[in-house]
Amino acid sequence: MLCIAAAGQVLSLAVAAFTLSWTHSVERTEWLERWQVQDGALRLEEARVQGPGAGIHLPEGARATGDGWTYRPQLPPQRRLTLAASGATGAGWSLCTDLGCREFGRTGGPPVEIWSATECAAPVVKR
Repeated sequence: MLCIAAAGQVLSLAVAAFTLSWTHSVERTEWLERWQVQDGALRLEEARVQGPGAGIHLPEGARATGDGWTYRPQLPPQRRLTLAASGATGAGWSLCTDLGCREFGRTGGPPVEIWSATECAAPVVKR
């Protein structure tokens, strides 16, 4: 189960994969990541960015495609993703699954939390 906490609500989606995309706040280029929901964690499978620039460094092995650059990030499975909701980029985070797309974090507010669980409940934030 994919769990998303945003705007004071928790959403649960019975999906095995999702894409997360956004517009880079400085370069105004699109960034897209393909994620798998697997064994209680989130696994980043592939990333795509339109091109290098401020804060965008292409790793070794990135390959040019018609849409920009694609690469496989070397990131271990993640228990949770925390996405800033600044309201300063003109758009939010677009999360797409085979059930459709949703936008989160368009306006300023608390961060958006994404995690995998057998049952979704409000996340416990440890400080």
